[in-house]
Amino acid sequence: MRQLILCVILVWMGGIVPAHAQAVEGSDGVVVEVDNATRVVALGASITETVYALGAGSQVVGVDLSSSYPPEVSEVEQLGYFRRLSAEGVISLTPTLVLASEGTGPPAVIDQIRSAGVPMLMVPSDPSVEGTKAKIRLVAEALQLEDKAEELIADMEADMATAGQWLDGTAEKPRVLFIYARGAGTANVAGIETSADTMIRLAGGENAIQDFTGFRPLTPEAVVQVAPDVILMMERGLESIGGVDGLMELPGIALTPAGRNRSVVAIDDILLLGFGPRLGQAVLELARGLHPEHKTSKL
Repeated sequence: MRQLILCVILVWMGGIVPAHAQAVEGSDGVVVEVDNATRVVALGASITETVYALGAGSQVVGVDLSSSYPPEVSEVEQLGYFRRLSAEGVISLTPTLVLASEGTGPPAVIDQIRSAGVPMLMVPSDPSVEGTKAKIRLVAEALQLEDKAEELIADMEADMATAGQWLDGTAEKPRVLFIYARGAGTANVAGIETSADTMIRLAGGENAIQDFTGFRPLTPEAVVQVAPDVILMMERGLESIGGVDGLMELPGIALTPAGRNRSVVAIDDILLLGFGPRLGQAVLELARGLHPEHKTSKL
C-alpha cells in the first residue's frame, strides 16, 4: 500500500524520483547530491533541449528565456535570461534540481540558490562535438537516464556521418562569414574560437575571419577585404534586418562574392549554435547549405 501511494504521488507530480541518491560533479567542480528530479529548472537553451530529448520534459517546472525548443517549453514558467537570473524567481518554483549552463549568473545568485538548499549542477558548454557529448552525459547522469543519453549520442553520430558522406569529394571550402544581428544597428561578425567558427569547420567551410577571436562589429572595409563566398546567419537575425534584401543593404555586403550571388544560408538559432542533441542535424543542414553543388548527385 505504501509503495502504491508513493507511485500515485509521483504520477501526480509528473516526475520521476531517481532510484537512489547520486553524487554528480558539475563543470565548476562542485559535487551535487541528486536524490529527487521531480521538479527540474533548466537554464540554457541546450540544457533544456537535452532534458526534453532525454524524455524528462514532464519534470521541467522552469526555464530561462533562451529556451524555446522544443515547442512544449512555451508552457513552462520562464525565469529571465540565464546570465541575469533572480534567485527569488528560481527558488519560488521549489525546484528539486537546477541544471545550469556554464555562464549562468551572476555568481551571487548561484550562491543564494545553493544557500537555500537547492541542488544546482553546472553543466559544461564547450562548443564542440566532444563537449556536446559530455553535456548530454552529465545531464543524463543527474537524471539517471544514462542509457537514453547513449541513444541520443548514437543518433548524433549517425547524422555527423551522413554529413561526412555529403562532404566526400569536396574539393574546395567556401569562405563563410557569420553575421550575428539583432536589427541592422547591432551586426557583429564571428572570428575564430567561436561556436560559429566550429560549426563552419564541421560543415566543410572556412571561416572568412581568421585574424581575431570572438565577435567584433561589422565594418564595410573588413567585409569587402575578407570577400566571403557565403554569408551565414541565424534565422531570427536575418529576419531582424529584413531578410536577404535587408542584408544586401548593409554596408559592404553587396560588394562581396556572397552579396553578388545572394549566397546566404540561414538556420534556426538554437539548432545552429546550441550544440545540443541535434548537433548532427545542424552540421548536416549546414553542410548541405554550404555545398549545394552536391544536391543532384547525393539526393
